[in-house]
Amino acid sequence: MAAKQQTHAKRARELALKERRERKRAKKEQTADERAADREAAAQNGGSEEAQSTPAAAEWIR
Repeated sequence: MAAKQQTHAKRARELALKERRERKRAKKEQTADERAADREAAAQNGGSEEAQSTPAAAEWIR
């Protein structure tokens, strides 16, 4: 009986891991879509906020 319980526990862990990976992948895809939309909006506006903040970031690195 113990082996069967261990099998069920292992299956539950594997399923939980698979679900976590799927959620993480979906979150990454959503973030990538949002970034792409931001880039597209910035391109339509003729510039981006990131491009304007880059010199400040470069100054910080020095």
